[in-house]
Amino acid sequence: MPPIRRKLPPYDPFSAKQIDAIESHADRLLDEIGVEFRGDDEALELFRSAGARVEGQRVRFEPGHAAELCSTAPATFNMYGRDGRIVPIGGDHVVLLPAYGPPFVTDLDRGRRYAAMVDFENIVKLTYSTPWLHHSGGTVCEPVDVPVNKRHLDMTFAHLRWSTKPFMGSVTSPQRAQDSIDMARIVFDGLYGSDFMDRHCVIQGNINVNSPLVWDDVMSGALKVYARANQGCVISPFIIGGAMGPVTVAGLVAQAHAEALTGIALSQLVRPGSPMVYGNFLTTMNLRSGAPTFGTAESALATYAVGQLARRLNLPLRCGAHYTASKVADGQAMQESVDAMSSGILAGTNYVIHAAGWLEGGLSFGYEKFALDLDRCAMLHKQLGGLDVGEEQLAIDAYREAGPGGNYLASAHTMRHFATANHESLLADTNSFEQWSEDGALDAEQRANRLWKKMLTEYEPPPMDEPLVRELDAFMDDRRAAMPDAWY
Repeated sequence: MPPIRRKLPPYDPFSAKQIDAIESHADRLLDEIGVEFRGDDEALELFRSAGARVEGQRVRFEPGHAAELCSTAPATFNMYGRDGRIVPIGGDHVVLLPAYGPPFVTDLDRGRRYAAMVDFENIVKLTYSTPWLHHSGGTVCEPVDVPVNKRHLDMTFAHLRWSTKPFMGSVTSPQRAQDSIDMARIVFDGLYGSDFMDRHCVIQGNINVNSPLVWDDVMSGALKVYARANQGCVISPFIIGGAMGPVTVAGLVAQAHAEALTGIALSQLVRPGSPMVYGNFLTTMNLRSGAPTFGTAESALATYAVGQLARRLNLPLRCGAHYTASKVADGQAMQESVDAMSSGILAGTNYVIHAAGWLEGGLSFGYEKFALDLDRCAMLHKQLGGLDVGEEQLAIDAYREAGPGGNYLASAHTMRHFATANHESLLADTNSFEQWSEDGALDAEQRANRLWKKMLTEYEPPPMDEPLVRELDAFMDDRRAAMPDAWY
């Protein structure tokens, strides 16, 4: 399936005056408080040269300056898969990705455990196998059986070898970001010419601000590597209200806006026109226990406001996902996931990380949760496609044929459309109680367990020319030999 082409308009619940107030407060934060860029002298000099006020590691901006620096980032851009597929980012497109970053995986057979490289490869293969996810994702889980300083090589190889969808590379150091780009260059320049990646985006970095109002040299360094190569980044402040920002929604959104502006501004100072996504990860916390909470009313309100801010900047938006704090794919997981994703969809998101597989506040990737989330992703394709009111859809011939009291199920119109009229869930059970009982009385999670296993069994790897595989292997061997194993 191509990415979703949204035919339903985004929801703008807040007045221009309210969004003006949030923008003005973000400018006030950048002017009075500022943002620190720690350990990155180059970033400080770039901002100083652009007219920002730099004192030590603190950077401050006159009102409107940070947004002006972002103005060269494209409103839309294309990502390219190694099979030539084009995945458009921004505008009226919605691109869905799997979960990102969990150190644990869980399933009904083996329970919760540390993620391994085989899990990483499984998730890449599952993502490649489904039509409902358009992007291979990035750190789909953290494979802890491979040394920390070398696992990015295996992860990048898995995306390049076992999928053809666009993907994310490493951001845990500038060198690892460069390794990811170099490996992508081996494949894409090998397939399409030596300057392909200088002109086309095939890989991205997921860049998180160290909220509140701090950039460290790891994140800013990785951001600069991707921007210099004309590859994309998703700039995502990661803010939990009450911990890394205020508990009030308006202040939280203003802070996220300020942080995102500074990252996008830095990318454009490094390379004007490099493709960026205006992202956010805003949620709340249980103020009694300190635990993150998801799918809450407050996070939904923040998401709507972020959507309106992104449209003012005319940038692609990342927000919303199937987030949950639940440890298993139960009723809590579905309620929180649906509410969190729905607010992002209504807010006008273009780019959804964590569309499938997220559990336990992001600590676990759930195989069954992945399959259940895919079913909802499929429904979103149909829902966002909007309503067709053409003559065929109004179905006057069905009324003429069946008439009052007639059998519409047997009409010619129904026969023409029965295969595509309704989205058919692969997991929902609509049988009678008796039939469901005879089939084993399986609940949704058990049915999802069967589905992901079937997907892996039927997976067929996409072909890749053997010389490219050998060149990737040689690159990884050289990089591994250049450094001893490090496990932290």
